[in-house]
Amino acid sequence: MGEHFKCLSAIFPIIMRTKDEKKQVLLLRRENTGYMDGLWDFAGSGHVDENESAMQAVVRECREELGITVELKDIRFVHLSHRVGQNGARTYYDIYFLVERYTGEPYIAEPEKCSGLQWFAMDELPEDIIGIRKQAFLSYLKSEYYSEVINF
Repeated sequence: MGEHFKCLSAIFPIIMRTKDEKKQVLLLRRENTGYMDGLWDFAGSGHVDENESAMQAVVRECREELGITVELKDIRFVHLSHRVGQNGARTYYDIYFLVERYTGEPYIAEPEKCSGLQWFAMDELPEDIIGIRKQAFLSYLKSEYYSEVINF
């Protein structure tokens, strides 16, 4: 039998709003994190901590990174991506949730990790978004609930 390994989990809230009859998604530009710095990512993303559910992680990360309050009842699962790391890379379960209701106005609450926060129209995502995030977002739009990324 093969050896079991620990798989990390990360959450990615897809925070949406409607403005001028257009759906928009909130993205942040990563900075000083050591991972994909300079690229756009879903705002409020982060690791699931020990003894924490994925939805609890969404609530915590949105509060810590964006200063907004999200309630568990307002979080909806939309996609799971199994990111299989090879050659020493980590393996993750990336869990994507839709968030359309929250309290407060999002702002950069951790400026040491983020150099920008911006709303983008769903059909006008920036070119410099993290590729696997764009892939997961497109899967969500097609109601595809599962994907795999191997050797990212």
